[in-house]
Amino acid sequence: MPNNAAAEKRMRQEQRRRAFNRSTKSIVKTQVTKARQAISTTDENSVEAVRLAVSELDKAAKKGVIHKNNAARRKSRLMKQLNAINAEK
Repeated sequence: MPNNAAAEKRMRQEQRRRAFNRSTKSIVKTQVTKARQAISTTDENSVEAVRLAVSELDKAAKKGVIHKNNAARRKSRLMKQLNAINAEK
């Protein structure tokens, strides 16, 4: 338990940020999973799914929820998978 007013405020701020970060990370994970599934099933909408996932990763990085290099790495891996499937066609 916090011992002073400043510690109480810090705890409230951390709870708000934790909830915000959790929801943002959840959205990112959902979009990345959808994109991976679209790529693996060679769905014609896979390009659109990857575009949405990249957009969510950029938003999360911009908000500071994930590091910008982390977002760049994930985007690179998604694009690599997508290009590998498109090269086979």
